[in-house]
Amino acid sequence: MSNNKRQIKLGAFLMETGHHIAAWRHPDAHAGGGLDFAHYAEVAKIAERAKFDTIFFADSVSVRDTNLASLSRTARADHFEPLTLLSALSVVTQNIGLIATVSTTFNEPYNLARKFASLDHLSGGRSGWNLVTSSTESEALNFSFEKHPDHALRYERAREFYDVVAGLWDSWEDDAFLRDKESGVYFDPEKLHVLNHRGKHFQVRGPLNVARSPQGWPVVVQAGASDAGRELAAQTAEVIFVAHQTLEEAQTFYRDIKGRLPKYGRHADHLKIMPGIFPVVGRTQEEARRKFDALQDLIHPSVGLSLLSTMSGEVDLSSYPVDGPLPELPETNGGKSRQRLLFDLARRENLTIRDLYLRIAGARGHQQVVGTPEGIADQLQQWFEEEGADGFNIMSPWLPGGLSDFAELVVPELQRRGLFRTEYEGHTLRENLGLPRPQNRHVQQQRQEAAG
Repeated sequence: MSNNKRQIKLGAFLMETGHHIAAWRHPDAHAGGGLDFAHYAEVAKIAERAKFDTIFFADSVSVRDTNLASLSRTARADHFEPLTLLSALSVVTQNIGLIATVSTTFNEPYNLARKFASLDHLSGGRSGWNLVTSSTESEALNFSFEKHPDHALRYERAREFYDVVAGLWDSWEDDAFLRDKESGVYFDPEKLHVLNHRGKHFQVRGPLNVARSPQGWPVVVQAGASDAGRELAAQTAEVIFVAHQTLEEAQTFYRDIKGRLPKYGRHADHLKIMPGIFPVVGRTQEEARRKFDALQDLIHPSVGLSLLSTMSGEVDLSSYPVDGPLPELPETNGGKSRQRLLFDLARRENLTIRDLYLRIAGARGHQQVVGTPEGIADQLQQWFEEEGADGFNIMSPWLPGGLSDFAELVVPELQRRGLFRTEYEGHTLRENLGLPRPQNRHVQQQRQEAAG
């Protein structure tokens, strides 16, 4: 059984065939995995057997077709809508958390609150919402916009969006539904609360037509690292998925976010920071390097350049020498923190455009580790113990093999060091992450009033 000391949290960040941009070409990858439920069921079970806290799906609501020639060479154009997929995976798993990205930019709060509350009931309390603002122009064009909404406006909307969703999740008190056949009373009307929200972006009456979920609220996750994103995370997030290249960067971010929590009446332990890690595992360093080099050899140059252009904020880099330096980048209306991370990486390590796209082809700006189980565990332990992270989002290079390598080789090493559980602590995602169950705001208010 697990001991009581602080331990690493692990998420399995799943993409169709793996995180490496050429993963679908790996001889052991399932090239059509993006639309194969059996494939996802297999990898979810691998993660659950290894006692991962959660599986996680990113999402966007467009095909990023700015460069059709490169897009046609990647396995990113066809995949399941994540909430649909997680609802199905809830039936074939028992303990692992189920987190999906759903953007506040192109959704409505009522629909989102209802879907995640439903997933929490379906899974017995294992759902989580990764709250993001969409960052690409191609998504805006699918929702009657002529251009992507401004960054500041997106975050303003996101803050109000969260307020509405949280209010809807508190529509019912935990014991509101009596379902008493003898008396004929189905629910206690005094334990129903109508939201009646009227704000700048939303007018939502409520209540939610789903009972309060097993976790009270699904776990709220954030992924923004801009200043606006950090402030929103400090107010709302219980888990943060983030990208860092160095321990110093991770420690600075960790201190900054944890330091913002007290003004919102929050405890540092109630927010878990989980940077992404792209691990290529070999039983020897040479084996790990061979695995990584084999993936790198599968990258088509047009794919690498297109990936870098997209991640740099939709900047067209085709006119610049690929073996020259990354140019000064114009301010993006997309993901500002990722653009800054890439620019700093290129300058710090004197990388050419080609060097940089090869560098991010797997981890896409997250930390990349190629090595033995002991070496990878050493790095995770250092980041964890020196307050750069509370856990890690594992970005498997290819699936299912890359995840199996980590589960079978690195996880036992972490367990041997007492850094990771051997059994789940509870039944809900909150229990396993060590997060409190939120009290219903209306019950809290009644107690405060009763206490004088």
